[in-house]
Amino acid sequence: MLKKKKPENEKKQERVYSNKVTPELDGKDVFLRGWVKETRDLSKIRFLVLRDFSGDIQITAIKGTTSEDVFEEIMKIPKESVISVSGKVVKSRQAPGGREILPEKIEIINKAELILPIDISDFSKTSLDKRLDYRFLDLHNKRIQAIFKIQSTITNTFREFFLEKEFFEMQNPCIISAASEGGTELFPVMYFEKPAFLAQSPQLYKQMIACSMEKTFLISPVWRAEKHNTPRHINEIRQMDIEIAFSDDFEVMKLHEDVVKEIVANVIAKNSKELEILGLKLKVPEAKYLSYDETIQLLKKNKVKIKEGDDLSPEAEKKLEEVFPDTMVFVHSWPLALKPFYIMPKSLDKKEKYSKGFDCIYGGIEISSGGQRIHLPELLIERLKAKGLNPKNFESYINSFRYGAPYHGGWSIGLERLTGVLTKQENIREVTLFPRDRDRLVP
Repeated sequence: MLKKKKPENEKKQERVYSNKVTPELDGKDVFLRGWVKETRDLSKIRFLVLRDFSGDIQITAIKGTTSEDVFEEIMKIPKESVISVSGKVVKSRQAPGGREILPEKIEIINKAELILPIDISDFSKTSLDKRLDYRFLDLHNKRIQAIFKIQSTITNTFREFFLEKEFFEMQNPCIISAASEGGTELFPVMYFEKPAFLAQSPQLYKQMIACSMEKTFLISPVWRAEKHNTPRHINEIRQMDIEIAFSDDFEVMKLHEDVVKEIVANVIAKNSKELEILGLKLKVPEAKYLSYDETIQLLKKNKVKIKEGDDLSPEAEKKLEEVFPDTMVFVHSWPLALKPFYIMPKSLDKKEKYSKGFDCIYGGIEISSGGQRIHLPELLIERLKAKGLNPKNFESYINSFRYGAPYHGGWSIGLERLTGVLTKQENIREVTLFPRDRDRLVP
């Protein structure tokens, strides 16, 4: 937030963040810019708290010491106005961070309207829907900023983890000609004279990359056209994916376990201030591996209404968190009927009912799914037909496995869901900068 004053003929000014103000700046002239968080009038002393992305700093105007113009101006500036301040750094026991600025000049860059459309205080009472209407203003709230600073650590850690393991970062197309995972829940678009769809998954493309470049990862938006209206679902999400050759379902589950542990450890180490703002204490999770059948039996013992062949309900996922707190529960060996066409069967026996697919349940919600993929063209055609899909619509994908494709596996973590787990937010819209659901297209 702070900049040392430089001679007028010098255009470049060094920026020193407010939460890094050091004793060497005491008595120095500085230049600040930011948003007016609050003002207070104590008659002969007037305070203004200036905020930027790094934190807050107090501006203190004293009657008889501060110029009359500045002293009078300080109480006329509406909250959230953008201003610049020139002044001197002094020690102060009462000020946040132990230092304050005695102002010499205040300039209004952009004056905010007097009445804000939403409450952006630390404990805002404004409804989520209204806050999202004014998301650009909602992001002034330090609690909201804390969520997305943590989300930034999640994505950066994910990327660094796999770059260090020499994975190739790929960029996938987001317009596709046919469903990636089956089903009809796609958004149609016109691609010149041809019908096309917004991608529901990068699945088919990352498999092609893994079968040629061995190890790949990506962070990408995907779209699902389901008409959900729940706290768990939105229609545009971001996925953190990997795909790796010569790996089975258990090998990729171990990579999943390791990267999530690394992500949580980094959030704890790098986002202590944000966790404090949110009132949270995180623990690096343990990992538990259960087969689908073992999971069903466990849930039945814990009085969850479920039977063999059922998917896991939200109630079931929450129960797993109760039984295994602070644990990633990897539910593997799912029935083939419950997994996408590209998931490898447990065996090549025609009567095989189980797959090499898995889900990861963490924090009472499914954060990912994955498994070993089918790399045999004829088996892939067989599974497509079993799912009621036309192999002709997947011809280029099937052909990519006809010329020396290794067995391979991978998974996809929902960025917003993992962010929600780590920040204890139950509504996925809270952890999405600009959510897209069946009712919202703006801002």
